[in-house]
Amino acid sequence: MRLTKQTNYAVRMLMYCAANGGKLSRIPEIAKAYGVSELFLFKILQPLTRAGIIETVRGRNGGVRLPKPASEITLFDVVRVTEDSFAMAECFEAGEIECPLVDSCGLNAALRKALNAFFEVLQQYTIDDLVKARPQIGMLLGLETAAVARQPAA
Repeated sequence: MRLTKQTNYAVRMLMYCAANGGKLSRIPEIAKAYGVSELFLFKILQPLTRAGIIETVRGRNGGVRLPKPASEITLFDVVRVTEDSFAMAECFEAGEIECPLVDSCGLNAALRKALNAFFEVLQQYTIDDLVKARPQIGMLLGLETAAVARQPAA
């Protein structure tokens, strides 16, 4: 199974917010860190916001942040809202199916079992797990230099 670019960057955006220590993260900064367009990230933001996985703060000093600890947001939570379909074969799709074996085929059961195992693994990993696996994530994303630049001069 291949996840979409939208899911990939949704996870990355959440990792950025988690690594930012609860402070508001700005879409332009996230886009720059990952080398993607701001428009693309805004598109990803919509389903994440609707699902309560990320929250937005409007205004001049606005941005995005995690509404709950990163340890409570699983990869399954993200994949569930960012992927359109988990159809691994024609028999998974709704509508008219042309295969005469659809009701008695072992492939459908095997693929469904594999998909459920995939979901179970995703439920075991959180955004916090991904961030903690990379101790240098703040530096890699430019968060540490951005924090220094934002501090007022003494």
